[in-house]
Amino acid sequence: MDSGDGGEVASAAAGPPTPLEWKFSQVFGERTAGEEVQEVDIISAIEFDKTGDHLATGDRGGRVVLFERTDTKEHGGNRRDLERMDYSVTRHPEFRYKTEFQSHEPEFDYLKSLEIEEKINKIRWCQTANGALFLLSTNDKTIKFWKVQEKKVKKISEMNMDPIKASGNGGIASSSFSSSPKTNLANGDCSDQSETNNLSFPPGGISSLRLPVVTSSETSLLARCRRVYAHAHDYHINSISNNSDGETFISADDLRINLWNLEISNQSFNIVDVKPTNMEDLTEVITSAEFHPTHCNMLAYSSSKGSIRLIDLRQSALCDSHSKLFEEQEAPGSRSFFTEIIASISDVKFARDGRYLLSRDYMTLKLWDINMDSGPVSTFQVHEYLRPKLCDLYENDSIFDKFECCLSGDGNRVATGSYSNLFRIFGSTTGSTEATTLEASKNPMRRQVQTPSRPSRSLTSSISRVVRRGAESPTVDANGNSFDFTTKLLHLAWHPSENSIACAAANSLYMYYA
Repeated sequence: MDSGDGGEVASAAAGPPTPLEWKFSQVFGERTAGEEVQEVDIISAIEFDKTGDHLATGDRGGRVVLFERTDTKEHGGNRRDLERMDYSVTRHPEFRYKTEFQSHEPEFDYLKSLEIEEKINKIRWCQTANGALFLLSTNDKTIKFWKVQEKKVKKISEMNMDPIKASGNGGIASSSFSSSPKTNLANGDCSDQSETNNLSFPPGGISSLRLPVVTSSETSLLARCRRVYAHAHDYHINSISNNSDGETFISADDLRINLWNLEISNQSFNIVDVKPTNMEDLTEVITSAEFHPTHCNMLAYSSSKGSIRLIDLRQSALCDSHSKLFEEQEAPGSRSFFTEIIASISDVKFARDGRYLLSRDYMTLKLWDINMDSGPVSTFQVHEYLRPKLCDLYENDSIFDKFECCLSGDGNRVATGSYSNLFRIFGSTTGSTEATTLEASKNPMRRQVQTPSRPSRSLTSSISRVVRRGAESPTVDANGNSFDFTTKLLHLAWHPSENSIACAAANSLYMYYA
């Protein structure tokens, strides 16, 4: 991705990066043929932490599952440090199951007679401290702040005791004290009225007194809920996002965005409110919100009308007016019944450097430069062959599916999901024609779509001109296969520093590398 005009010229001269060859890495929770998937096991959120050494998933059953990277631990350092030392790292990223915990339980709102399901909507990692992991998780109404830490199991050993008695019922604690009644005497003495004593002393007494020693034999992971942020949203929470200051975060529902301090759970500040005085005048709702990765005063939120608003918290306490508005003008004569529905943005993500924004609507991915609000820098067609089937998609409610999107750490590629457990990866640099289709399976290239080569963008062309890539002919699907709208790949995440992608297909977590 280009950071300026000079960078664009340099990258154009060098040419776009060569397309990546993706390979299967791992799968967790793979189901056997014909196995029925339980609703509570379906993954509903995926998130890498900033280092890429930990991965979290949430599911519809309210559980959060953590995975940790293993291939760097064997060499005693993370991959970036090893590369600086010219250590040849040939292995791809590998993860293992770390722990899981029940984050949310089903609830019932008695005032509104409304069931609140336990499904995890979003997970966000927070800054680590003292070897402990911290993360935020949310369902429709309640956000929770979790601390996951290794706890050492301590045992007492080396005591002057009969080991048989010491290991008896009650262990050391109960064998050290008698439960029989005692008579208190003067000067604080007491006489034990029982004839028996739980401690056994050898004849002649103990020659030397050994103090008990506490030893740590094993460790266990403990997840503890530190804070609960509740009762701040009338509508379903669709987004949470950490601030770069490490102290605050936002939560967004359909009509409001609230600002929280991590340390204060009983108070939040409403910073965006799009609720009209008369609800009949409501024309759009908030669909996603995210903080800028480096500027703690800036955040972006998207709407159901296909627009993205950039707001500056320094301007006013209630940010109803935006600093910048990003939206694409509708082509004349192209309006239909489905135009507004498919224009709704389901996800918005900042690039790592904060210069670019990626948005996903039903049919496309759009890349925006925050310094240019005239239109997207690039538009990528995700599944254009579904356009003739919009009526069917509306009938079965698939048209309202909310697909997530993600960017690579270097900003050179973008990715998003589709139906039949497919996901698509596009090159986002100037002149790139990379458009790869992969299937969430052990053979990801099985459904590879052959994209014809397209002429590169010339240097003289306007950067605002839309580049449309990956648009297949409107057949049954790209390869003539029948499309399965019940298997959809909604959630995926790109490793922050490597070309590695984690994606969810129902209850299975697939990982790929290039």
